[in-house]
Amino acid sequence: MTPTCPAILVAAPASGQGKTTVAAALARLHARAGRRVRAFKCGPDFLDPHWLALATGHPVHNLDLWMTGEDDARARLHEAAGQADLIVVEGVMGLFDGEPSAADLAQRFGLPVLAVIDASAMAGTFGALAFGLQHYRPGLPWAGVLANRVASDRHAQMLQDALADQPSHWLGAVMRDAAFSLPERHLGLTVAAELPDALARLDAAADALATTPLGQMDSEALARWSVDFEAPAEVPADVPAEATALQGKTIAIARDTAFCFIYPANLDVLRALGAELVFFSPLANEPLPACDAVWLPGGYPELHAATLAGAHRTRDSLRAHVQAGRAVWAECGGMMPLFDHIVASDGDAQAGWGLLPGRVVMQKRLAALGPQQLALPAGVLRGHTFHYSLCDSTLAPVLHTEAVRGEVRAVGEAVYRAGGLQASYFHAWFPSSPAATASLFLSAGGAA
Repeated sequence: MTPTCPAILVAAPASGQGKTTVAAALARLHARAGRRVRAFKCGPDFLDPHWLALATGHPVHNLDLWMTGEDDARARLHEAAGQADLIVVEGVMGLFDGEPSAADLAQRFGLPVLAVIDASAMAGTFGALAFGLQHYRPGLPWAGVLANRVASDRHAQMLQDALADQPSHWLGAVMRDAAFSLPERHLGLTVAAELPDALARLDAAADALATTPLGQMDSEALARWSVDFEAPAEVPADVPAEATALQGKTIAIARDTAFCFIYPANLDVLRALGAELVFFSPLANEPLPACDAVWLPGGYPELHAATLAGAHRTRDSLRAHVQAGRAVWAECGGMMPLFDHIVASDGDAQAGWGLLPGRVVMQKRLAALGPQQLALPAGVLRGHTFHYSLCDSTLAPVLHTEAVRGEVRAVGEAVYRAGGLQASYFHAWFPSSPAATASLFLSAGGAA
């Protein structure tokens, strides 16, 4: 049976237009009305899903035609459609940016596109921009356009008049209001859990959206955006039968505001592989729980470098774990405190944990961004890289990831190894290869 469910992809002409605010507000508005809402994030982003999860009360998975793959995305949408009254997918960057883009995802699955445009510095051009987004690519499913950060009712009328040829595509205007702005920093939005008023901000945004034609749509009106979500030809197994090497293993995972870049799907894969998951907080100076392996995910260690420098119980227990030959997989922010020092962009240095020689130095500009893949003996893991620091180490990499730009391949991120510890700027999407994932958490090491 093919489930049918109203769905919308919230996109924009560029980053910074307010996609996350609108997507989360829309999800929150309908969740408050008692509807079952499921949200997804296009692309590899870790931060926006925190806000979408707060809005819906459910885990938010990523959809990316390259990193997660079409079958994985189709299976997740199919499952959500069987449970939800509305599916909200937040796009990535500009609508047509990236390979693959949010537009590619919309066309592949028939998702109607809602274009959110920051109209704070335009009037008639709003119509031209909306027209271009709709017609740039033939056959793009289209829902309409929402003006964001509007100055006044008169301004909103000017923007609506710019759509005179297609008045039905006007879905309203959201006024500029600091009450529901979502704060940002160098990697993107601030994590929702760090803000005590995060839910109040979403409620304020939902209240504002409720005054628009978009926000006033009920279940009957939403039905015009219904999509048939077919199952993939072959439903991808979470874990191949032969890849159960983590059965009976306990994996300790760092999880706090310094280590928060965790795909829910990655946790699902580890559990499906048979692992028991336990969590600890380096920021609270917690020692490792009893475990067979450790995962140090990415996050913001540079914002908490002084606290982490004093996390001696965490440091010492991690060192003992490595000296015992047990496995550690550290990615990006999870790798940074393993070096001797973390150096801020102003030159201030904080002591690291000294498990790897060298230092990481924060840059004022983005140091690396893009899709990557890591070939291990057990399989190929897909993922991405996104970081502001650079690594300066005497330790020679044991291998490199491969950077992927369409059909072009290039040398990607270094993978460092010291005993059972493996570390890289590479963020892995575990479902892309459960067997390779399992190898990362075995003492023998996946990079052997």
